[in-house]
Amino acid sequence: MEAYDFRSLEEKWRPVWERLGLSRTGSDPARPHFYCLDFFPYPSGAGLSVGHCRNYIPTDVISRKKRMCGSNVLHPMGWDAFGQPAEEYAIKTGVHPRIVTRQNIDTYRRQMKLVQCSYDWDREVDSSDPSYYRWTQHFFLLLFDRGLAYQEENYQMWCPACRIVLSNEEAAGGSCWRCGGEVGRKKLRQWYFRITSYAERLLADLDGLDWPEGIKAMQRNWIGRSDGAEVVFRVEAPGGPVDLPVYTTRLDTICGATFCVVAPEHPDLERLCSPGAAREVLEYASAAGARSDRERLVAAERVKTGVFTGSYAVNPFTGGSIPVWVSDYVLAGYGTAAIMAVPAHDERDHAFARRFGIPIIEVVAPGGVPQGVEQAATVADGLLLNSGRFDGLDSASAREEMARWTEENGFGRRTTRYRLRDWLVSRQRYWGAPIPIIHCPACGAVPDRNLPVLLPDVENYEPDDTGRSPLARAESWVRTTCPSCGGEASRDTSTMAGFACSSWYFLRFASPHEKDRPFDPAAVRYWLPVDLYVGGAEHAVMHLLYARFWTKVMYDAGIVGFEEPFTVLKNQGMLLGADHQKMSKSRGNVVTPDEMAQKYGVDALRLYILFIGPFEADLEWSEEGIAGTSRFLRRLWNLALQEGPASAPASDPAFVSELRYQLAKTLKKVTSDMDSFQFNTAVAALMEFVNFLASGRERSGSCGKEWRTAMHDLLVMLAPLVPFVAEELWQRLGFGGEGAGSVHSAVWPSWSEADLVLETVDMAVQVSGKVRGHITVPAGASGEEASSAALALERVRELLGGRAPARVVVVPGRLVNIIPGRAGSEDPAS
Repeated sequence: MEAYDFRSLEEKWRPVWERLGLSRTGSDPARPHFYCLDFFPYPSGAGLSVGHCRNYIPTDVISRKKRMCGSNVLHPMGWDAFGQPAEEYAIKTGVHPRIVTRQNIDTYRRQMKLVQCSYDWDREVDSSDPSYYRWTQHFFLLLFDRGLAYQEENYQMWCPACRIVLSNEEAAGGSCWRCGGEVGRKKLRQWYFRITSYAERLLADLDGLDWPEGIKAMQRNWIGRSDGAEVVFRVEAPGGPVDLPVYTTRLDTICGATFCVVAPEHPDLERLCSPGAAREVLEYASAAGARSDRERLVAAERVKTGVFTGSYAVNPFTGGSIPVWVSDYVLAGYGTAAIMAVPAHDERDHAFARRFGIPIIEVVAPGGVPQGVEQAATVADGLLLNSGRFDGLDSASAREEMARWTEENGFGRRTTRYRLRDWLVSRQRYWGAPIPIIHCPACGAVPDRNLPVLLPDVENYEPDDTGRSPLARAESWVRTTCPSCGGEASRDTSTMAGFACSSWYFLRFASPHEKDRPFDPAAVRYWLPVDLYVGGAEHAVMHLLYARFWTKVMYDAGIVGFEEPFTVLKNQGMLLGADHQKMSKSRGNVVTPDEMAQKYGVDALRLYILFIGPFEADLEWSEEGIAGTSRFLRRLWNLALQEGPASAPASDPAFVSELRYQLAKTLKKVTSDMDSFQFNTAVAALMEFVNFLASGRERSGSCGKEWRTAMHDLLVMLAPLVPFVAEELWQRLGFGGEGAGSVHSAVWPSWSEADLVLETVDMAVQVSGKVRGHITVPAGASGEEASSAALALERVRELLGGRAPARVVVVPGRLVNIIPGRAGSEDPAS
């Protein structure tokens, strides 16, 4: 028998499948459709590791199975080629980003083809291609025309290492999403998208999505809805009265507000300052405003700092005057950039009050018992005290009554606020889609509808520390005329963040070759929304949130007929190196698909990636594991091609019955597990079935119909997992119809529920651990019945030689193991 040689199989079948076009998108209108999509990858210079395969191989398996089940399948691949990662790699290597991006794409595509991912490469898209980013610019203008894109000068989060501004999502926790470094602030004029206008819809629509609960929770927390009240504190400032609105979810504590605090960025800070305090206040605010939110909050945890503005506000509930301070523990990004400080019932306010000697008044007693709050704040609800007419109310009732009183007396209103901030979308970087806006001294910001606005070729594309875009140095490109008045004007020199490009790419795949529109509406109606979207959890509050936002904008504009782009979302776990650390070049623990495919073959790599553990779990790479799947494939090969013994009977009724049962059980298990992304248990079931076939090979006959049916269905089940060996065995066993039909075009097998009910079972009989025969017993036979049948076998009686067994072990439905007794003991069956 010819030995299993994975290299010859790969060389043989790759060109055949390419000619057959097995991965092309189906178009039969009579068939159901299925859109399977991987997260838009940015092609880094490092290429793919085996960790990436945990995303791409499972989606390939699902897509192959769906084709076999009769669906038209759209499974495309493209490249999120614009943006910071590609530009940083270009700067590091000294090669233009346009060149390195193309090189990296070629590497990714080669590796994906190497592991036999069945993408429809005729639909490949590249976000840095003008034929694509002209439509990214088109959608920017859609948002601009709908009042959802605007420009504003403010302090921005700035990564000094990457020399780039960051959105709130990219600087979550005060760290840069790319380099992990500390984020500071820089005052710049930037473009924003009004994603906050969609906050409630983005929140409410999460309930209807089949997504991991952890991802939905992250989005809910990031959107951060809170229901409270906005109350106005009137400040008698030196320059005249200033209304200071504050937002609170704890209106029940307002009678304990003994001071107010404004953020260093508060727009009315100068008006709030008395002449004697202005200099100190503004110096403090300038120093604090340049620091990151994280740095400010960490510092505030150690010791509270602040400066008294010299002004006093009136507490509308008590009528008392309370001092107004500025402190860096209040951030401008949430609420009104001002707070009412209640030191008895807020830990930060308590620390501040203790630091500066401000009164602390207890107004809520948990359980109705005053706690005494000089040493620590109490934050729990309770019964009100020291609150005038509201004394004795519980916190929930008090919040309602106080909100009503506030509205009736014109001091404020009930309101809902969100943690979500508008999306900062502009970047002062080179490698991105230029923002299609022209700035005219007479007309202001004017849309440039002559798309695409091409990214100019420049030699020096590195950013600098000023926050000025490298495009600003391309003076001939910057200078232009105003589309409205014809006067001299200048182009916007910012580019869009890469997340803009990935906010709509899933629509382009439906008809990627459109020249006069971003996509064909009919194709989008057929394919969208995406049926299955697969990728890492790291984009929960960036890409996924932005893509949902753009889709809702398009829905409102009548461009698409759905509000959510991704029906089902799956997140794969991380594949760690053998050293238990994340794979990275710096650690030297990266394992590539190239080296594993060269050593063990693509099929062994694919099978190990699927078998290693649950799809969503973080797991560790082990080369011993892939060696194990390689051994399994050789065992499968030998089983399929081994000739049965010449003396074997044509069939064994008991074995045939159990074979039908085991096949039906395996088919049902594998089908269910694949559909639910439980690939590891599907592979385990297939391995168990192969072991069953191997154990029954001597009793099966060489050409029995049932055996061929089992091998036929086994190879179809294996085909999405191990395409090369499945195809070769399919053809060698004659299932391809004289070599014309591929296993990958076969119909996914079905099973009969009747075959899942066993009337009899075949059990191996062992004596001292060695198989000496088989018995057939009713499926529900007791241990005693199985034992008696085994002891009645002639071969067993011979081996016992008249001795009584010392012990009989019965594994129901599987085996009977007989341990002989001492010589001279009586045979119980005699």
